[in-house]
Formats: sequence, structure tokens, C-alpha cells
Amino acid sequence: MPHLPRSIAHLDMDAFYASVELLRYPQLRGLPVVVGGRRAATGERLEDFPRLRSYVGRGVITTATYEARALGVHSGMGLMKAAQLAPDAILLPADFDAYRHHSRLFKAAVCAMAPEMEDRGIDEIYLDLTALNPDGSRDGARAIALRLQQAVREATGLSCSLGVAPNKLLAKLCSDLEKPAGITVVAAEDIPVRIWPLPARRINGIGPKAAARLEALGIVSIADLAAADPAWLQDHFGERYGVWLHRAAHGDDTRPVVTRSEPKSLSRETTFERDLHPRADKAELSGHFTRLCEQLAADLARKGYVGKTIGLKLRFDNFHTVTRDQTLPAPTGEAAAIRRAAGECARRVQLDRRIRLLGVRVAGLSRRDALSEHPSPQPAQAELFA
Repeated sequence: MPHLPRSIAHLDMDAFYASVELLRYPQLRGLPVVVGGRRAATGERLEDFPRLRSYVGRGVITTATYEARALGVHSGMGLMKAAQLAPDAILLPADFDAYRHHSRLFKAAVCAMAPEMEDRGIDEIYLDLTALNPDGSRDGARAIALRLQQAVREATGLSCSLGVAPNKLLAKLCSDLEKPAGITVVAAEDIPVRIWPLPARRINGIGPKAAARLEALGIVSIADLAAADPAWLQDHFGERYGVWLHRAAHGDDTRPVVTRSEPKSLSRETTFERDLHPRADKAELSGHFTRLCEQLAADLARKGYVGKTIGLKLRFDNFHTVTRDQTLPAPTGEAAAIRRAAGECARRVQLDRRIRLLGVRVAGLSRRDALSEHPSPQPAQAELFA
């Protein structure tokens, strides 16, 4: 059989969390809205919604509408800093149950059209469209992308952007070029014109530290990176990463779209609005602890997994982070069993400082349908944060 030219798409939901919130609060469309923190919106009138200027705490932005981004705020930024840039922006609390619901909806709609899908997170996927666009034409790719956008909008009321290219690296880079609701189709011959003028940091896999090192060495654009001597790149970044940088700048990526993969672990964590003392704030810690374990158990049930290794993560007020694990005699997905084991992990930590972050993890995963073959683990005699 003749080899078909690959047609790979990266579909990225537009300002996903914020867009889901705007379905709930359509009166906020067109306004700068920031999602983050734990404050609750009240009422329906604009004046009833909290503004960023009144926020006090150390939460970070989960996402923001494009109107808020235009004011200089972005995901990962501290809410206190964002308040200086956009004091009048509306602040909404995150609702991850709603985001996961809409994530399942858009992925089901896409899968009905293009089943060769790689799930990359709550708001993004890769699609292998090669069989749907056998001649690899631009018109064919754009027509498929338009149908996918329509299917997503009909299923969720939300918009998405797509990049379609010969491989995953280029597709992901292109999906961000014409947001929101954009479609960018790029062929190999377009790389010098469409890709090389972009900043090198736009390549997925070049993080902030690598980007800063490249810039210090005079490599600012992808064109600069493409023109760099491969041996010189290896001298500065090591053989493996140097080779990858050279290949990436030339749009070379042979990774397949992986339609099924088994997760190694699932976790939940929360950063507190204020540091909590293990004794003075025991009741509040207990509530957070129980809630995390219940949420993690629900995640396991929804995905059809159980696990044998339970882990605890604690970050203290001095930013020192510790982790502890415990392996159970049999796999579990029950919230109570997860909480008991995580509590035993906490007993192996010296709790003499206030706690900034609490996290719970389940690893050693297997499919839930095997659980009936094993007895449930016996409860421990005592629990921490009880």
C-alpha cells in the first residue's frame, strides 16, 4: 500500500475553564474574568460578583478570559499580583466537576467523528486524521477541522482551536496561532514562513529555563534555532536535548498518536488559603483531608481503576515538601481506605510546622474489575487529622 501523508490535529479548547463558567454566567461575556481561589460568586447582577481587587490570599489564576489576558494576567499568576494589573476583573471560584463534565462531552463528540484520539488532558487532544484526509490536502484538513469545531460547539456550547500539520509537534504549535476559534493548517513547505519567525519558546518542550539559556546564547526565534549548528547545540544542552532541539526547529517529529495508555497514578492536592497548624487547625485539616480522598476515590471510580500504593504529599510553610507512600496488601478505590493509608503515611512525618499544601495519590493502578478477587484492606487503629 502507498504511504499516506500524515495529517495530525491538535485540538485545544479556548480558555476552557473560563468558557465553562461563562455558560453558567452569560452576563459576564465580554468582560475580564479570572478563575481561581475559593471565593463564591453570589447573585446574578454584575455588582454581586467579587472583583479581583478585594482578593486577599495566595491563590493563583487557573485560567482567564481573553479580555482578562489582554490586561496582562495569565494562568499560574498569583491572584494578588493579578489584582494589581486588573483590579476590576471578576473573580470566580474553580468548579472542576463542571470542567470534567464538559471535557467528557467534547471528547465524545470528537471521537464520534475522528476515533484516532490521544487524550492529553482535560482541555486538549491529538487526532490522527490521516484516514479521513488520505491525500493530505489543505482543503480536506480545513473541512474536517470545521466539522470538528461544529461538533464541539453543538455538544458543549464552547469553542476550540485546531492546528493541523504533518506531526504532533507542529500541530500543537499551530493550534495556538489563531485563537480563539481558529484553524491553522500547515504543511512541511510552510515551515520557513509560518513556523521559523515564531519565538523558540513556543515549541512544546522548550521550557522557561531552556528558553532563557537559548536567548542568552543569541537564539530567540525558531529560525535562529534551525540555523544553529547541531554540534554547538549539543555542546551547550547535552547530546540528547541538543539533537532534539535541532530536529524540533526543523519540524521533525515522528511520534504516533497514542489512542490508549494506562495511567501510572492519580492524585489530588490543594493549597490552603492560609497555612494550617496540625493541632490548632486539626478540624479544618481533617475536612480538607477527607474531601481530597473522596475526590480521588471518585476519580478512580470514574476511570475504572483501583490502586495498591497510597501516597501523601505535604508542603510546609517554609516550602519544604515531603512525600510518604504505603503499599496495601490489596488494591482499593475506596475513600475510607485511601484516607486510612494516607493517615498512616502522615504519622511518619514530623508535624511541627504549619502546612501549606496537602496532597493524596494512588499508584500501582489496575483495572477496577479485578478488585473483587481481593479482600478489602483492614482499617488502621488510628488516623491522623481524624
